[in-house]
Amino acid sequence: MKLRPLYDKIVVERLEEKEEKTPSGIIIPDTAKEKPQLGKVVAVGPGKLLDNGELKPLSVKEGDVVLFNKYAGNEVEIEGKIYLVMSEDEVLAVVEDYSSLIGGEVRWQQRQLSTTRKQGQN
Repeated sequence: MKLRPLYDKIVVERLEEKEEKTPSGIIIPDTAKEKPQLGKVVAVGPGKLLDNGELKPLSVKEGDVVLFNKYAGNEVEIEGKIYLVMSEDEVLAVVEDYSSLIGGEVRWQQRQLSTTRKQGQN
C-alpha cells in the first residue's frame, strides 16, 4: 500500500473478529455484525501541526493495535482492501498486549448516563 497520511492522520486496517455464533449454534453473518473497533495502524502522518507552526510527533506508531469509536475515520478502499483514515484524536486507546485478546472478545459499548434530580433538590 502506498498511502502517506498528512499531519495528525493515521491509516488503520480493521482487525477481523472471530466467527460469532448464538448459544443455539447459529452463525451470525458478517452483514448482521457491527464493524470491529480494533485495528492495526499501517501508516502515520508526520505529526500534529501546532499553532506556533511546530510539528508535535504522534503517540501512535505503525504496527500499534488501537481501539477506536465505531464512527471514527473515513473508509477508503485501496487495492481491494478497506482502510480507515482518521485523526490521532479519534483513537481511544493503544492495546498494549493484543496477543492476550486473540481468541477472546473485545466489547465496546458507549452508554449515555442520564442524571436525575431528587425531588426537592436544585
